[in-house]
Amino acid sequence: MSTKSLSQTAYGRIRDDILEGRIAPNSILTERDLAASLGISRTPLRSALSMLEREQVIERMVNGAILVRRISIEHLLDIIQLRLILEKAAAGRAAEFGLSPELIAAREKQTQYLEGNAAQFEDFWQDDGDFHRAVAMAARLTLLPELLAEQRAIVQRCTIIRHEINFADQAREHIAVIDAIAAGDPAAARSAMLQHFENMRARTLGWLDRG
Repeated sequence: MSTKSLSQTAYGRIRDDILEGRIAPNSILTERDLAASLGISRTPLRSALSMLEREQVIERMVNGAILVRRISIEHLLDIIQLRLILEKAAAGRAAEFGLSPELIAAREKQTQYLEGNAAQFEDFWQDDGDFHRAVAMAARLTLLPELLAEQRAIVQRCTIIRHEINFADQAREHIAVIDAIAAGDPAAARSAMLQHFENMRARTLGWLDRG
């Protein structure tokens, strides 16, 4: 395998371990331990670490150790506000074009959470991403899904969001947005998305209080 391929593989493995909580925020890592666990030399590892550093997932300490950065609540709330502005507009625009197959599929997935049964965070996180991506694509905003994916990757590193196991409220909010889009009502779609993000902010602060 080429050095570039080794770097990409190492980057993906370390990033996934951080995003999925196997490496906790504020962990201190060393190149030696990472190279040994990944079974690669330090040359491709350093390339992988450079990519993660540019994404602000990690930072180098003065002594050369690697710190896994914790996401502050202020950063989390800033992301919610940014997404509110973008996705509220996207929902209204999507309502002008109508329901897409992706939104229909997303609505079907959301119904499984309505009964309030305990669910795995990772399962809901995937379905949540599918919903928000579907709204962006229904609005024909082709650059928005990539931007949302970047912001969601940051949020995923915040451990407080993993406290939830009941996603009925989020599912109802998602369905309200989809139904407003299906009705061809831009104002209602924007309003439903706004309510979703206001509730998201309130839930986030509630998780912080519990965490």
